[in-house]
Amino acid sequence: MMKRFECLTALAPHIGETVVITNIGGVAIEWQHLHDNDSTFYMWHSLGLATSIAFGMALSWPDRQFLVFEGDGSLLMNLGGLATVAEKAPPNLTVVVFDNQAHESPGGYPTATAGRANLAAAALALGFPVAATVETVDDFQDSVTAALARERLSMVVAKVQTGTQNVPLPAMDARENKYRFVRWVERTRGVTIIPLPGHVSKMRAQG
Repeated sequence: MMKRFECLTALAPHIGETVVITNIGGVAIEWQHLHDNDSTFYMWHSLGLATSIAFGMALSWPDRQFLVFEGDGSLLMNLGGLATVAEKAPPNLTVVVFDNQAHESPGGYPTATAGRANLAAAALALGFPVAATVETVDDFQDSVTAALARERLSMVVAKVQTGTQNVPLPAMDARENKYRFVRWVERTRGVTIIPLPGHVSKMRAQG
């Protein structure tokens, strides 16, 4: 069975200007090592919400592609949210689920996908136009790049081993990531999301 890090390594050169939102855990650590930039938003403390957050971003910024890296345990916590995503079906959102069939962080307890649950089938039943399961790195890369190009709501479920690659731990916390991402959106879109503190605004106005 393939490793998540192998999938991410193969995909990183093809991301371009896509906005990436990661689930908590190993995928965030691995992606920050491989392809960290201002347009990536890492979920450090919110299990079950990565797809919902990416969904809201995709609706609010329809001319930008969004890619979310999910886990099976996280997605199973919020299948109701997945139904809402399917109902609105933003064409600029691709959901990638790294399915290791386990709640890895708290000790590797099996999830429902270790049994009969099929996340791609669930997505299709909820109304996703496209959803597929892949088991090789080549199929993963082809499926995700095709999803980003087709401009239709899509899901790719990647069957992977448990385990996180031995890479350096992130050097920034969730607060720093939030401000970095917000300032990137502000620069890119020409909008204000979080106003500067009053004393800074006054200094800029006087300067």
